[in-house]
Amino acid sequence: MTTIKKNQTTVRSAPSPAEEERIVRKLSLVGIVGNTVLSAFKMTADLVGHSGAMVSDAIHSSSDVLATLIACIGVRMSRKPSDASHPYGHERFECVANLALGALLLITAFGIGATGIKTILSGNDASLAVPDAIALAAAIVSIVVKESMFWYTRYYARKIHSDAFMADAWHHRSDAFSSIGSLIGIGGAMLGFPVLDSVASVVICLFILKIACDILKDAVSKMLDTACDKKFETELQQFVEKQPDVLQVDLLHTRMFGNKVYMDLEIEVDGDKSLREGHAVAEQVHNGLEAAFPDIKHVMIHVNPSEKGNEPGDDTAAKHEA
Repeated sequence: MTTIKKNQTTVRSAPSPAEEERIVRKLSLVGIVGNTVLSAFKMTADLVGHSGAMVSDAIHSSSDVLATLIACIGVRMSRKPSDASHPYGHERFECVANLALGALLLITAFGIGATGIKTILSGNDASLAVPDAIALAAAIVSIVVKESMFWYTRYYARKIHSDAFMADAWHHRSDAFSSIGSLIGIGGAMLGFPVLDSVASVVICLFILKIACDILKDAVSKMLDTACDKKFETELQQFVEKQPDVLQVDLLHTRMFGNKVYMDLEIEVDGDKSLREGHAVAEQVHNGLEAAFPDIKHVMIHVNPSEKGNEPGDDTAAKHEA
């Protein structure tokens, strides 16, 4: 992805479809293979090291394999071109994928939490096995690997503007958090407090619940045509008002459509300009917005004539649709 300057605004060129496809394959491979190997390692550590927290951690890593598959399918579906049935495109498939990812995290969290609470309420500490050192080592390895996978996935998710893979990245981070809980619980159990291993499972549950709620909230927000934040809209307005022949912005509305932005814009130009000249100004603004802000997919521009210099009844309003 290259970055250039245009009209004092940073312009980012979006990755080509071929590059996006390569990145999607790479993220899918890393997520599926990495989580499968890590889950098997954790399960082995549980069998040898007798750690309930490590069982929870292994289940969480197993769910990450499915999460990566869901993200991959969501991204591929969202990249499908517009058709007669979906003239605005398929970007909301990423929101659907995020809803599935959030639901998967919720199920995982409740399962882990229920097991931990049941063990704690049993009150029989003497029956709890004390984890071995291999369980402690597995937790440390998991923290390092999952945190690395988080940063790796997050980097490429931003590069291709993918909410689904960004959610998958946070799924990796939640696994790193859960491994930190496992590390504390296993360490405490080895020091003579076996119940801490189960307490760690409950802490893991809370971490996962928080991330699940954040992912679900973001997905629902983008499916409800929520407006972009004020900072982004201010950047858009400042960019438009810097364009030649634009006197001011009369109206600017944005809405999220999946991970893309749709925009309605009214600009004011000299009322003495002809319809063709007004259309040319709208064309210039439209092209500039698309080049400077790759997340914008659709722009509707209405040109209002400036009252100054206009005779009554003279209306050179024009529309330009991206």
